[in-house]
Order: sequence, then C-alpha cells, then structure tokens
Amino acid sequence: MAARSVRDVAQHAGVSVGTVSNVLNHPEKVLPATIVRVQESIDQLGFIRNDAARQLRAGRSTTIGLILLQASNPFFTEVARGVEEGASKLGFSTLLGNSAQSHRRELAYLELFEQQRVHGVLISPVGDVTARLDGLRRTGIAAVLVDRTGAGSHTSSVSVDDVAGGQLAVEHLIEQGRRRIGFLGGRFEFRQVTDRLEGARRAVAAHPGVTLEVIEVDTLDVLAGRSAGDLLRTRAAADRPDGIFAANDLLAVGVLQSLVMQGEVRVPQDIALIGYDDIDFASTAVVPLSSIRQPSERIGATALGILLEEAEDSTLAPRQVVFQPSLVARTSTTG
Repeated sequence: MAARSVRDVAQHAGVSVGTVSNVLNHPEKVLPATIVRVQESIDQLGFIRNDAARQLRAGRSTTIGLILLQASNPFFTEVARGVEEGASKLGFSTLLGNSAQSHRRELAYLELFEQQRVHGVLISPVGDVTARLDGLRRTGIAAVLVDRTGAGSHTSSVSVDDVAGGQLAVEHLIEQGRRRIGFLGGRFEFRQVTDRLEGARRAVAAHPGVTLEVIEVDTLDVLAGRSAGDLLRTRAAADRPDGIFAANDLLAVGVLQSLVMQGEVRVPQDIALIGYDDIDFASTAVVPLSSIRQPSERIGATALGILLEEAEDSTLAPRQVVFQPSLVARTSTTG
C-alpha cells in the first residue's frame, strides 16, 4: 500500500493533517508518543515526503545546483566537496551535474535546475552561458561561475589566476636548468588551458635561449597524457623537450606512467615534469609530481557564499574573486 498524501498518513495514524505536518517539520511541537505513532504509519504506508513540492509551495528551495566541467577530474571533486560541506552546514542540499565537457549537457542541466526552482546554480561552464544565466536571474535563481572568470558580465565568479600559474610552472622548469620546454594541453576553447599556455609563453619570453613547443592532445585525461608520453619516447633526446608543463595533473600522470613504465626516459633527469591542480595522486605517484596548487575546496566554499548572498539580495553588484596559485615542487622536477 502506498500513501499518496499527508492525509493518508493522518487517517492511518488517527491524527489530524496538521499533526502529521508538525511531525515532519516541527517535531518539537508534538508529544513523543504521537511522533512514534505517526512515524509507524509513515513506515507502514511507504510514504515519501515530497520536499521539492513543499519548498515550491513555501516559495523557497533549499537545493543548490552544481554543474562541473569534468567530474572525473579530482580537482572538481574537491571543489564539489567545498560546496557540499558548506551547504550542508547551512541546511542546503546539493544536486550535482557533470557536463563532461559537453555544452549540450550543461544546457540540459541548467534547464533541469530551472524547472526544479533551485535556490541557486554554481557552474564551471564549457561554452558561453552568459545569456542563460541572465535568464535564470530574471526568474529569481542566483548563479555564480566556478573556475572561470566572469569579468565583463553580470555574473559573479570565483577563479584562479591561471596565467600566473602557467608562468610559475615554467619559471620553475627554467630554474631547474631546462631550456626546451613543452606545453602539453588541448581543448583550447577552455579559458583555463589558454591562460596556462599564455603564462608559459610569458615565462619563456623573459628568458633568451629558452624555447616552447606546444604538444596538443584531444582530451585532458590520463590516457591522452600516456599517448603523448609514448610519442615523446620515440623522439631523439636532442629533439624532445627537457621539461614538460602539462595543463593538468591527469595529463602529467599519464606522461609519467608512460616514461616510467618503459624506463627509457628518466624523470626528472631526462625530462622534468610539472602538472597543474595538485590533486591527491600527485604526491603519491611513483615519482612524486610537482604541480601548481589551486585552493580547490576554498574555491567551492567561496562560490557558495557569494551565491547565497546574491540569492538573498539580487541587487548586489557582481564580484570577481581571483585566487593566486602556488608551486608545489616535488621529485619530478627537483630530483
């Protein structure tokens, strides 16, 4: 038997609808014995509380929509953790959507979250979602960009200075005596990747005699990094980079796996290697990986804070919070 409403539960328990409502929402107002009786009826009838409908009737949702660019990347997992932990402490739940780098999928999630009337949306976008987020705000749903700057738009954002991060990574390679630098990356429609490449170019331009080779890959994952490493191993020592800056740690881990498993090219003696994000895998790799650290959980928590403030006051001016990355030097560059 399935109960379709609170009224069914009230009739089964022999109490009023108002009493059932108080048990669900304000149990402190109900006698313990009555709470037990109502809960037993809920269990027996298989009643499932419809929080979404209740929140819509109250005109207030306690759900945050979060759309990640690539949920398989541990960096975004840490960002999500920052959001979820902060939301939970404030009584909010988080609905997670993984666009998997698909603009079509992220638009579908935005449509879903609008239909659900979520309290607000946090998104690390694939494509241009400016107009779509403006539309959400017109319906009363706040929105904040995560890991992407919103400068020049009406949308607040929390990001990292990836140009500075790219420059920091390549400056470190140059300080280790590397002169033939390779930048391993792809999906240049992503601002994060192009900014990291720009930083690499600035570092190289400041050091005469240092060169930069762009090694393009189709995806930003371990398999793409491993394939790139396999190709590097086929090149003569004088024709390959002596330092590699990978656009993220997943690519760097793939390169490391290829080079170490075959043993023909040593890290860091032959090729110094640095990644970006400082995911947990970096410090535990067979050759501990140098990386550029982003404050991932702090990014998520900060974005959530701005979102909740704007949900309370839609007249607030958009803010652009930009964190500075930091260098974590390990064996893959320092030996």
